[in-house]
Amino acid sequence: MEVAVVSGLSGAGRSTAAKCLEDLGWFVVDNLPPELIATMVELGAQARGAITKVAVVMDVRSRAFTDDLASVIKDLDARGYKPRVLFLEATDAVLVRRFEAVRRGHPMQGDGRLADGITAERTLLEPLREEADLVLDTSSLSVHDLRAKIEDAFGSEAGTTTRVTVLSFGYKYGLPMDADLVMDVRFLPNPFWIPELREHTGLENEVRNYVLSQEGAEEFLDRYHQLLRLIGAGYKREGKRYLTLAVGCTGGKHRSVAISEELAQRLSNEDGMAVKVVHRDLGRE
Repeated sequence: MEVAVVSGLSGAGRSTAAKCLEDLGWFVVDNLPPELIATMVELGAQARGAITKVAVVMDVRSRAFTDDLASVIKDLDARGYKPRVLFLEATDAVLVRRFEAVRRGHPMQGDGRLADGITAERTLLEPLREEADLVLDTSSLSVHDLRAKIEDAFGSEAGTTTRVTVLSFGYKYGLPMDADLVMDVRFLPNPFWIPELREHTGLENEVRNYVLSQEGAEEFLDRYHQLLRLIGAGYKREGKRYLTLAVGCTGGKHRSVAISEELAQRLSNEDGMAVKVVHRDLGRE
């Protein structure tokens, strides 16, 4: 069981950190009272492998939580969990701009000024900051930069993998609503008009060989594969971990199925990609 505690100054990026950890496969709990953290970790440990990484996000909404949190961290360490503490901070000027941008008050400013709340919180959290395993100053970091740093610190090879779904479909049944990219392969001759191929599908060698032997098929696969390498690298930089690639023909039975299978095979050889194939409309005719 891996355990992480995420805390830091309000407006420094805790929400972004929590979302990033969730994408990396962590079970994230936001604003859990300190006295319940050990219980949460124990429950996760008893989940028989269903939960292997727990991250708890803490902020000053749990008043006077610093002493309690310090004791909980020591208790978890004594139990062998050895939690890692991530502390997020930023300069006062940056925090003020962020709060003003969203037109929200600071949770500790009370009747005072925004700057007063930031100062009070910084003072309250100083002991926790000193004990943190990783302190990140987000003042000059974009959202993508912050995600990259958290991935480096808390990610695994599986967690940073782009999960690609290659989805074949038939245009006559409508476009897939969840597709990120759509490719039309109706430029290839339709095996439907070949009597001996009509009842077969793109999963069978007869149809596959026919589709892939057509003029332009190999060139299309080569060039589109190169394009997907470029797009996949960009998605990874932007922190996007899921990609649905839809490949369509008329009925979703022959051309799109064969091309999807071949494209998925090529993508599966790429580092950092986990690929699966779904044939949405196969069997509907």
